[in-house]
Amino acid sequence: MSASQKSCTSSRSFTQIRNSFFPRITVFSPVTVISWVSVGNQPFTSGPDVPGTPCPPGPRYPLPNVALKGEATQSSTLSFATASKAIDGRRNSFYSNGFCSHTAEDETNPWWRVDLQRSFTITAVKVTNRGDCCAERLDGAEIRIGNSLDNNGNSNPRCASISHIKAGKTYTYRCDGGSMEGRFVNMFLPGQKKTLTLCEVEVYAAPAGRALSDWI
Repeated sequence: MSASQKSCTSSRSFTQIRNSFFPRITVFSPVTVISWVSVGNQPFTSGPDVPGTPCPPGPRYPLPNVALKGEATQSSTLSFATASKAIDGRRNSFYSNGFCSHTAEDETNPWWRVDLQRSFTITAVKVTNRGDCCAERLDGAEIRIGNSLDNNGNSNPRCASISHIKAGKTYTYRCDGGSMEGRFVNMFLPGQKKTLTLCEVEVYAAPAGRALSDWI
């Protein structure tokens, strides 16, 4: 059986899938067609979940953004721009609207961290940059992932480096090797007179110790 014709039968019910991963399900027909939106807000449509139904392109059941249930902190805070603003589920990139985190200005080695509450196998991190000014401030930031809080988590292995994200844009970063395991995800900006502003950080992952094939 070819990959394009493999069965999309799942051992989980539609109710379990909906509650775990999908914000809504729209049923166009009671039997034949179901349309839903994934966690990444990328819609796709397939036939009923029965043997012989062709699978849609990409992951059948996308991994969730586990940062939404995490706890965020940062090296310092400017005004109302707390660390939690970067995991509020909004990609609003205008700082003045109150949806971005912001450290004190001109800090040495500023950092931001989300505690995922348990270790996960992380496959992708999405970062939304500030859109109303200062996009270059994020240049050179490092995404670090691991289970240690030594040096506030900034000494954990590096997943990726951010060369530049255009103002107001969201870029996706995947770790070398495809995935990394860890409880803590840090955004670390090395250097003097640095300011770290994040308008959203999304972490897509499955619980550590579980095969990724069980989740996608």
